Amino acid sequence: MSAFVYYPFLKSLYLSFFRTNGFFDKKFVGFENYTRLFTDSQLGAATLHTLEIMLYVIIFQVGIALVLAVMVDNISKGKGFFRTVFFFPIVISGAAISLLFVLIYNYQFGLLNGFLAKLGIEKILWMSETGSLKAIAVPTVWHYVGFYFVLFLTAMSKIPSDFYEAAKLEGITGFKKTIHITIPLILSDIKVVLILAITGTLKVFDFIWILARGQNGTEVLGTYMYKKAMVDLNFGYGSTIAVYIVVFGVVLSLITNRLLKKEDITY
Repeated sequence: MSAFVYYPFLKSLYLSFFRTNGFFDKKFVGFENYTRLFTDSQLGAATLHTLEIMLYVIIFQVGIALVLAVMVDNISKGKGFFRTVFFFPIVISGAAISLLFVLIYNYQFGLLNGFLAKLGIEKILWMSETGSLKAIAVPTVWHYVGFYFVLFLTAMSKIPSDFYEAAKLEGITGFKKTIHITIPLILSDIKVVLILAITGTLKVFDFIWILARGQNGTEVLGTYMYKKAMVDLNFGYGSTIAVYIVVFGVVLSLITNRLLKKEDITY
């Protein structure tokens, strides 16, 4: 933790007070880089794009994972099979998935436009300026659905069967059982998953970079920080953006924690 988390963060915090290319040129500028944050329109756009991806992740990634977990939890056989199948995308690297979707979204020879051509429908430019972010959200969501699915399914498996048996005697079954028993008893796990999803979105980089290079209205905080630090060699301002990302993630996590504040249920 000290080597790979605390030291890099403190180093970034230190460099954020300098104008430096990371090598020999270093000049102390105080809070100049932080002042620049408030006037950087590109940073504002990257923040909005990150929030848009975050919205897709919360609604679809977490939502689909919860629905799948509820469905699998209600079957008596085959849980191990579905657990393995849904978790499988996690073992594939983000770069490999991104390259796969490059082929899927290709305008001339892509899989999607190939299907459209077979149906006699005009080809679609999937990576357009207005649609790129939504297209990138698809592999981003798909990649981690299985991870959250396993977390939810594990949480549900810890709920004592007595709860469900008592509910069945009261005539509470099906959808009502999920709403009134399952969801309240795993609310703390849902909160953890939401925080993981939110902080994970702030680290999205490979899908954006490989599919669009941050162009066509797809710039997010991760790609913008990379460009400033590694492309423009402005390590001082790049470090300032890194600090901003960390603070932004902490604030969003605290808000999520407050919105879902509830006494943990023990059984």
